[in-house]
Formats: sequence, structure tokens, C-alpha cells
Amino acid sequence: MHKNQTIFSSYTFDENTLDEVFNDDKSVKEIYKKLFALYSSHSIMDFEALNEYAKTSFFNQGITFQVYGNNETKEKIFPFDLFPRIIDHEEWEHIEKGVLQRSKALNLFLHDLYHEQNIIKDGIVPKTLIESSENYLKQMQGFTPPGGIYNHISGTDLIKHSDGNYYVLEDNIRCPSGVSYVICNRTTLKRALFGVFDKYKIHTVTDYSENLLEILESVKPKGVDKPTCVVLTPGVFNSAYYEHSYLAKGMGIELVEGRDLFVENHFVYMRTINGPERVDVIYRRIDDGFIDPDVFNPESMLGVKGLFAAYKKGNVCLVNAPGTGVADDKAIYTYMPKIIKYYLNETPILKNVHTYHCSDAKDLEFVLNNIKDLVIKPVDEAGGYGISIGNKLSPQEIEEVKQTILKHPRKYIAQPIMSLSVHATYIESEKSFEPRHVDLRTFTLLGKDKSYVLKSGLTRVALRRGNLIVNSSQGGGSKDTWVLKK
Repeated sequence: MHKNQTIFSSYTFDENTLDEVFNDDKSVKEIYKKLFALYSSHSIMDFEALNEYAKTSFFNQGITFQVYGNNETKEKIFPFDLFPRIIDHEEWEHIEKGVLQRSKALNLFLHDLYHEQNIIKDGIVPKTLIESSENYLKQMQGFTPPGGIYNHISGTDLIKHSDGNYYVLEDNIRCPSGVSYVICNRTTLKRALFGVFDKYKIHTVTDYSENLLEILESVKPKGVDKPTCVVLTPGVFNSAYYEHSYLAKGMGIELVEGRDLFVENHFVYMRTINGPERVDVIYRRIDDGFIDPDVFNPESMLGVKGLFAAYKKGNVCLVNAPGTGVADDKAIYTYMPKIIKYYLNETPILKNVHTYHCSDAKDLEFVLNNIKDLVIKPVDEAGGYGISIGNKLSPQEIEEVKQTILKHPRKYIAQPIMSLSVHATYIESEKSFEPRHVDLRTFTLLGKDKSYVLKSGLTRVALRRGNLIVNSSQGGGSKDTWVLKK
């Protein structure tokens, strides 16, 4: 390699994608100039050493995740890219208002679905769509959670399209994960390249745990003065266990498993060395079907017998509420613009991606005839599993996808193949920076008379060239995300 070449020397440009770091004429965008100059001053050898340091830092902090394969489960270090993504304050203001609007509308939607169902009676959302959702819980009908909040924690996935606009890919309001990586990305970058933070004024991410605890305490049951909150985890073998333990520690509350709790007289108690202690708020990181074997899956070893009855009595609050999954079903996503207009009488701030739902006869016909131009997604999967990108499929694979859809049309939606923006990313095998597709997961908290949006997010990176699926379970990594102050 020529001695004058830098880690950016082999960077390639694609005129069909939006590059967040470089202009069309290949010059560096103004917001990145200081950062680019600092990184360009490092030799390739220097950067290799910094990259190894970052990986070691993640390993030492125990920042790993589980990848579930067909034959084995692997625990891997979460790939982290040292070149941060920058979002200016005006752009962020637009994002923040948009994700807060969606979270509020979804909360009102959930309350309506489990009470009067006016949105169904008024013909806005089809009744069959709700009743056929595996995540609609009839046990929640007529019940209002403490504080009136269902989706206390929402993760909204966004992409920046080649037209310069942000689009929402999906809403995650069951157990959205990833916020611990946001905080640890910042910590790791500070350790590896502390001087970089002298050149920009950036919002902190370390206040998330404090705000999460305030949200949990705001939805305490009636008659409770100082609530006892806990994080309920499935255990050490769960893919997000690191996050469960990290957040419990950050909030200064107990991390518990189902066996650590019991119910007596419709109140929940935690086993301690000093005897039983009443629990008032449970941030549960286990799925609906496993929270209480008396009501849901009778074979569940993860939940607590009698927990749901205690919840329905109003003696404990579950965060997020059971049954929220009906509203982050990807089929419901299609109706989000109408849902926002119906409950808030507002125009959606963030754009939706046009979506075809395969249970609709016309949409199904279009999808089957145009798979090569579409992304096919199951409505209830997470982690990038089950997604088919039409232009990457062989004719035989297209036929297989068609048959899969036809077996269960309700389970699938389709969207145009969107042009995700790219960001300069260090590729170890090339020892240089290359453009890679990115998305952004934001985190919104809703409590009783309280709301908060983390002024950052999880920028996920598709590390394989040309790949549009950014999930860690599909080989993706992440970046620190900087939101600039005014």
C-alpha cells in the first residue's frame, strides 16, 4: 500500500445512495469535517490498534449477544464501528417529535382496542386484523394499566432514504432492546478516542437509566408511596441478558428471575435474605406467553404463578403492558398514519414506507407478481429473521417465497426495497473505510404525565457490502450516534 494512502483512500461512492458523510462531489460534509480530519490523521496501523482496543473493551464489559442458528447458539462480541454518526439538532428535533407522536398514538390505540374499540367501529382498522393477531390478549379487555400507559418503552426503527427524508420501518413496543449498546458505544469511544469529544457539543446518553426509573416509578399502583421496582429477566442464556443486568444496575434496582418472586393474596413479593419484600413495578423482559403459567403457557418456568391476577387487581404494574404486541404487528403499521390522525388529529411527522398486506386480495396479487422488487417480512418476527429481499433471490427462491406467503397470507407484508443511506464504516478485512447501509433505533419512554426521548439512538450497520439487513443477529454492528446541541 502506498505510504500516502490513508484509511479513507479506497472509499467508494454510489450515486444511487445517500451518503451521510460525503457530498455528491465526494467532498466531506461540513458537519463531519473536524471528525474526518481527526480520523484521517491516524495511520492504518494506528487504527487497527484502536479497533482492537474497542473490541477488547466490549469483551471486558461483557457486551455480547446470542446468535441462534439451526444447529448451535453462539455468543458473540457486538461489532462496534469507531466512526460515529452525527445528527444535527434541527434534524433530531424532527425525529424526536415524530417518534413521540407515534408512541402517544399507539398508547391511545391500545387503550381503545382493549376498551370501546371505536377505531374498529368507525371502520378505520379492520376487526379481523385485530382478532387474527396472535398478540391480541383477550385477558386485557376492559382493563386499564396503572397510569393508563401500555407502551412505556418504545423502540422506533428509522431509515434515511435517498430523498433525504426519514421513514419509519417499524414500531417495537413489546420488549424493544438495544439501549444498553447505545450507552456502551459512547463509553467505548471515549476510552479509545477521548480527544474526539473536544470538537463537538453532544447530548449525553448516561441519563437514560435515571429517566427509565422515573417512568417506572410514575406508574406505581395506587396507594404506594415509594415503589419497589425490579427487572425481570428470563436468565443468563437470553440473548439480551447483558442489557437486563446493565439497566438494573444503572437504575439501582434488583435483577430477578421468575423463581425469585411469588404471589400471595394478589400481591407480588421478592425473596430476600431479610424475608419477603413487596414488589410494585416489574420491568419484564419476558414475552407475554411466559409471564404467568396459570393464565398463559402452563409449562413456563420463566414467569410467576398468580402474577397476572395480581396485575389485574392493580397491585403491581407490568412494563410494558401485556398485549402491546398487537400494535407493533407489522400489519398494523400500515394503518399508522390513520391511527395518528384518528387519535391525535395530527398529520404524521415521520413518513411510513408504503406497505402491502398479503391478507388483502389486491395486495396479495400485486406482491406475488412483483416479489423481485419487494422486501417480504413476517408480521411478528424480530431480529431480521424471516425477511426476503426480492432482488437477491433466485427464480427458485422466489417461487418458494410465494408458496410460503400463500400458506399464511396474514403473516406477511411487503414493502418496496428502500434505499437506506450509507455511512463510512471501518472494515477490518479491508483495513480501510467503506460505505455501509445504516438504520436508527430511537428509544421513547412514556409514563404518567411524563415522557422522554433518548437524545441518541442505536445506529445499526450492515457490515457486509450491499446488505440491507442491519440486525446484529444477521451479522450487523453498531455505531455511536451523536445528537448535536444547539
